[in-house]
Amino acid sequence: MQATAYKLPENNENPSKKSNSLYQTFWRWHFYGGIIFAPFLILLAISGALYLFQAEIETMIYKDKLIVQKGEQALPLSQQIDSVQAEYPKAEIGSIRLPKEDNRATLVKINENDVVTQVYVNPYTASITGTLLDEDHFKNVVAKLHSEWIVGGTFINRFVELAACWTIIILITGLYIWWPRNKKTFMGTIFPRLKKNGRMFWRDLHAVTAFWLSLMILILIVTGLPWSGVMGEQINKLATNANAGYPTYAFMAPTAEKTTDEIAEDIPWATENNPAPASKKDDGSLSVDQVMYLAQDNKIQKPYTISKPAGEDGVFTVASSRDKPENEATVYFNQYNGEIVEDIRFDDYGWMAKAISIGIALHEGHYFGLANQLLGAIAALGLVAIVIFSLIMWKKRKPSGKLGVPKKSDKKLKPWIIILMIITGIIMPLAGISFIFVFLLDRFVIPRVKPLQAWLS
Repeated sequence: MQATAYKLPENNENPSKKSNSLYQTFWRWHFYGGIIFAPFLILLAISGALYLFQAEIETMIYKDKLIVQKGEQALPLSQQIDSVQAEYPKAEIGSIRLPKEDNRATLVKINENDVVTQVYVNPYTASITGTLLDEDHFKNVVAKLHSEWIVGGTFINRFVELAACWTIIILITGLYIWWPRNKKTFMGTIFPRLKKNGRMFWRDLHAVTAFWLSLMILILIVTGLPWSGVMGEQINKLATNANAGYPTYAFMAPTAEKTTDEIAEDIPWATENNPAPASKKDDGSLSVDQVMYLAQDNKIQKPYTISKPAGEDGVFTVASSRDKPENEATVYFNQYNGEIVEDIRFDDYGWMAKAISIGIALHEGHYFGLANQLLGAIAALGLVAIVIFSLIMWKKRKPSGKLGVPKKSDKKLKPWIIILMIITGIIMPLAGISFIFVFLLDRFVIPRVKPLQAWLS
């Protein structure tokens, strides 16, 4: 992540670069970001690469639970649920997921003593093929590793978001440092000089790999930010206030006191914060079999999840979000008479929600199949390699027993740089807070603590 090798004059470099205040500033930011967040970027990248192939990995490790012998006709959904209820009489049925493939088990989630368990049912025999604690499911473990580093909690979630924001800063400052300023040559700029030795060799591997993968890495980072705690909330509010998120009619139906993600499973990003509509009381009661037929009649694409009503005014929620974004659906049915309370599809989203939904599909690797997964994996594992190359390069450059932070520029920051930092801080608030922290540290703490100053230099 460090830019030190760019000091070498033989690498198409301008000898006056030492006096280039902007270069020194960007180099220092690049170094700080890289040295602080390097281990966390490796963790983010590896967990992200695993998530891209979670469906394939789950098929291997849960084959005995997931794969069933295809029969002539699936049994009614109610019969499958009865089989689960007979096995777990004290459990509450939460949601039912119907798979896209005919040789897959139906997934029924149950809640017993506040413990959520996944129960897999053969749709042709109603026999239980296996169970798994929801928190131990591979997808959930990897997602928690990716977004919460297993530890969880608000602080860790914010730190993950800060690492993602700084990855963008590291990429931009790195590209500025990489840009050739004197003799133009392909070697060392867009192709590594593999015959070089020592720090030059690792510098080229770091810089050239980062150049070629920078756009893909940037796309991965940006498309993951809608899930973040601070920026994600900002994005959602912006989309709603600009009428660029879910449609305005989503606020017109009678509503409960919860949002959709509080009452249902597998909800698309665009409708997670949609106010959950309510059922008007009526005679009768809708069965899960009728909900399944209503889903088919309303052309909701499998795989979809049926979430049961929460309370007397709750609704049946049918959500499809695991396929291409164009097939996303969030449909609410009155639990008494089956009337559609709300029906929100991809075509109903505002432009921003559409763009984010496509970005999320790209991020998760299911927008254009295997090619999407492979490109994502190349970007993620390439980021791991870039970080490792940078750490080796830094180790070879830094003085013994010191951190080797690049020198501060002796010139004041230009006004446009300050404005750029302010804008960046507004767009990425956690990054803005870190700017202030680093500035105070750099300006008032380090100069006054001589041993610290000596170690950093």
